[in-house]
Amino acid sequence: MRLLIRLRATADARYNNAAHHKLRGRLWKGLDRSEFDKLHDGGHPPGLCNSQIFPWGEIETGDQRHVLVAAANRDILGAVADGLVADREFNVGEMQFRIEEVVPLSPDVGEPGSTGTIETGTGVLVRIPPWRQEEYGIADESDGESLFWRPEYSTEPFQTQLMNNLDRKHNRFQPDYLPGPSDTDGELFEEYKLLKTYALPLTVSEGEQREVVLSKWRFGYHVRDDDHRRHLNLALDTGIGERNALGLGFLNIEDKTLPTGETA
Repeated sequence: MRLLIRLRATADARYNNAAHHKLRGRLWKGLDRSEFDKLHDGGHPPGLCNSQIFPWGEIETGDQRHVLVAAANRDILGAVADGLVADREFNVGEMQFRIEEVVPLSPDVGEPGSTGTIETGTGVLVRIPPWRQEEYGIADESDGESLFWRPEYSTEPFQTQLMNNLDRKHNRFQPDYLPGPSDTDGELFEEYKLLKTYALPLTVSEGEQREVVLSKWRFGYHVRDDDHRRHLNLALDTGIGERNALGLGFLNIEDKTLPTGETA
């Protein structure tokens, strides 16, 4: 479940690549007046994820831009939508817009037998905790701290931490009787293609900034069964990796082919 927010720029501005915290604040304004206002301080993943403002680039008055917001909980997404409709001014620091339209979307990887490609619309944050580092042969590098995933660590720790993270989201947002990602055979994705890694200063809360290492990916998938379909769609709703509420790990379906061979 997600929302497409269509924006119209009301002022010229430079594009801010590090506006994650300010964008989250604007999107979450609607939650402050709802039953979900405690999500800010809940200590648990809220199940919300968003793209950055796109397309990227310098902003001129009158430009159209967009933001996508996804959630595992339909009611939380509804509260976000209500807040956006009630207040059409959409300012993210110096980037100033007016909301023209809020459109509900329901992306789906497809029924079993479907194949496709999913890309990360925003960077993925994956950390390797100190108690797993020796297993991956990188124990001497960390001094007891978590390490941001880098290509030299191989894709194994990336895949493992990604699956563990999605397990936690499944436990939080799915019924107990349904099997989680690690309870089923097979990988989440059939193909992992790294596009790039990069460092970014990330404001995690007011006055607290951290340098993080992110990665962008293209994933190939082949839906095995209904459980696998649900796990992939959960990843679309919540994002993958960590810090999804700051807009990291947001996913988009790039192409999809149905079991009939028809391109969707």
